[in-house]
Order: sequence, then C-alpha cells, then structure tokens
Amino acid sequence: MNLNVFCGIIDIIKLNRITKMEEKQEQVKSSRGKFKPEMRNLSNEDVKEILLQKISEEELSVPESEDDNILLSKIDSKEDKFNVVSLFSGAGGLDLGLELAGLSSIVGEEKAMSYFKAGKDTFNKYRSQSIFHTIYTNDMFKEANMSYKLNFPETIIQHEKDIRKVAHFPKCQIMIGGFPCPGFSEAGPRLVDDPRNFLYIHFIRALIQTQPEFFIAENVKGMMTLGHGEVLRQIITDFAAAGYTVTPHLVNAREYGVPQSRERVFLIGVHKEKIEKKYGFHYQLPAPTHGEYNEVNLLEEKQPFVTLEQAIGDLRDDPGPIFQGEYSTIYMSRNRKKNWSEQSFTIQASGRQAPQHPDGEPMTKVDKNKWIFNGNNNRRLSVKEIARIQTFPDWFEFSDGGNLNIKENGRIDKIYKQIGNAVPVLLAKAIAQPISDFICKEILKEG
Repeated sequence: MNLNVFCGIIDIIKLNRITKMEEKQEQVKSSRGKFKPEMRNLSNEDVKEILLQKISEEELSVPESEDDNILLSKIDSKEDKFNVVSLFSGAGGLDLGLELAGLSSIVGEEKAMSYFKAGKDTFNKYRSQSIFHTIYTNDMFKEANMSYKLNFPETIIQHEKDIRKVAHFPKCQIMIGGFPCPGFSEAGPRLVDDPRNFLYIHFIRALIQTQPEFFIAENVKGMMTLGHGEVLRQIITDFAAAGYTVTPHLVNAREYGVPQSRERVFLIGVHKEKIEKKYGFHYQLPAPTHGEYNEVNLLEEKQPFVTLEQAIGDLRDDPGPIFQGEYSTIYMSRNRKKNWSEQSFTIQASGRQAPQHPDGEPMTKVDKNKWIFNGNNNRRLSVKEIARIQTFPDWFEFSDGGNLNIKENGRIDKIYKQIGNAVPVLLAKAIAQPISDFICKEILKEG
C-alpha cells in the first residue's frame, strides 16, 4: 500500500470515527477484567482498521501549533544521507551508536573507533562522514536534552514537548527510539485500545506519517514474556499494519563489548515496500563479538567479555561525583557487588540503585532476602564509572540541569538517570551496523 492510499484510508476513517469509536469504547469497557476471544482473534485487516482508527482519533486531538511548524521549517535534511528522527531520545546513547555505525560503513571499523576514542575534537572532525544525519529529536527529560545539546551538532532540532502534543514529524529515512513498555492486561482488549498505551501509539503514528525505510526500537527484556508473549505478538502485528516487517531480538550487551550484563529487546523494522520487496533485505542480528574466556575462538575472532577492571580500573583514584545516600531494604535484598574480573550488573536509571564498586570485600548473604556489606571500602559506582560501563566516551558531557534549588545529590541523580536510561553506545552501534552496511552498499550508491 502506498502512502497516498494509506492517508486516504485515514481520511475515510476520520469521517466515521465518532460512531465507530463509541462502539469500540463500549467494547473496551465491557472487556475490562474479562477474556474476550473475539477481541483476540482479529484478522490483519481488523487490526489495521482498529490501529488506524485509534491513530486518527489521536491525530484529531493534537492541536496544530504555529511554533511547531516554524520549528519544522528549520529542519536540516540532506539528500545524500539517511536522515534520522529520534524519539524518546534521552541523552543520545542510541543516536551516538547509530552515528558511529554510519561512520564505520564509510571509513572502516578501525578508523571509526580510533576517531571515537581520540576525543571530542577529533570525532567532531570526522562525524559528518557518517551516512546517518540526525535532524530531529523529541524528549521531555529536560536535563537529558541539555546533555544532548552538549554532544551533538547544533543543526539538530530538539523538540522538548510531549509527543502526544506533536502534530507533525519531519520526513526521515530511519526512526529510532525506546518507547515505554506498553500497559497490558491478559484479560483486556488489544494494546491499541488501552488508554495506557498513548506513547506506544504515537511512535506508530510518527511511523505512519513519515514512512521511513527502517526503524530501531529498544525496550526492556520483560516485553518478550509480558502476557505470555501476547504483548510482543500484538506489537509486531501493529507495526506490520503500519507497513513494516518487524523482527524482535533479545540481546545481552556484554556479548557486544559492553562491560555489563544488560538484556534488552530490539525491534528492527524494515519497510515492506521500500526495502524488503525492492531489495530483498532481511535484517539479521550480528553474531556476538565477545564471550566467556574458555569459549574464545580465534578463528571466529570472538574476544573475551570486557571486565570491570578493563573498563574502570584506571578510575580508582579519580572516580568523580558519586551519589550519596542510605541503602534501602530492597537494595540490600540481593548482592550488588561484582568483582574486577566480571561484568557489571545492569546500570539502572537511579543513583540510589547504582551497583557497588568492585573494591573491598564481597557482600555476604545473611538471610533469604538480606545481604550485608563487609569492611570499610563500600560505595556506589560513580557517574564517570557508569558512563564508561554504558560505553559512553570520556569526552561525552552530561548536564545536571544547573538548578541550584535542587541539592547537589539530587542534580547528580539526574545524570545517573540519563545514563541508566540510555542504550549502551557500542551495543547501539552493533545493532545498527547491518542496516548501515546495507544502506551504504545498496542504496546510497544509487544516488
């Protein structure tokens, strides 16, 4: 289905939306807490109708804004690049990883990584060679937006506005973001009928508006099993209705050079008409580059997992700011300390939940859900340390917002939140690399 026909369907649906929406709302009300087989066993066309109907309703509720139109008129798109729209962008871990993948496709892996590690000035000198060109971001996290501005080109339009109030999104070739995990009740109606899922709906709305060739979406591991897998199946079906073939991939960041055991789901969307049908491209997850030491196979060039010693060992004497505060009973309910030869626990979006530094004695389990510290050398990982573990380069700057009405510890916690919410940069690069290499080889050469 081409975009004009697609939009025509939306217009038709708008004419009949009141009656239909009232009917659907009654179905939703009556289905709360009850299993409704007829709501589960919908055909693809039924799914598409419900999806488009819901998006049409949302679009009509979004007010037009002259200020937004002026903002979009300043978009710096480039014809020789793959223009990127980043939703729920945060501090930009996924964005930076995508940009790095696009640079690697042009100059090669070794050079790209050398520029990346050399420092901000060097990376800025070469980053424009990337095939990816970010034009627009959207996020409501003020401090994260400030961090983004410190590290990315000034030409990027940053839209600090509730996505539910954004009427139009700029045309792009790839859309990225980590939409919040949808609400779901096993006994309830379809995802698109659930009022908790507005943000999820607006991600799809942006896709329908812009019809990019690809999208990359990141989410928590629990999405795979939520509702015994029903949530994931519905999500894939909804994205298919928007014109995409979607493949879900559960990955552990440590298998791609990140010094952290962090499992996340990546949804890779390939446009059925623009890419899949035209080029025959099917996304394949890259093989892990790292593994247990006894599994290292030189022929496969698999490297050992990156350890905490390798990642942050040099920061012992210069850790930088560290979140201070008491430890909750929940925190003390399990082990929070890894040793230097291991990978970190998952970095959370909270200073209070940051893992313990590897130095000192291990924690001891004293009861079913109770651990204790030993010795005197016990502290949380610092901002600088968790940024390293999330594979942000040392030159990447994080803003605490500068609000002096908030205590210093509270401002530091906002940086922990930014870093913990981010996609590890090197993981993002690995996930995006097959798409980047394909674009470089098959699409950009046509231009």
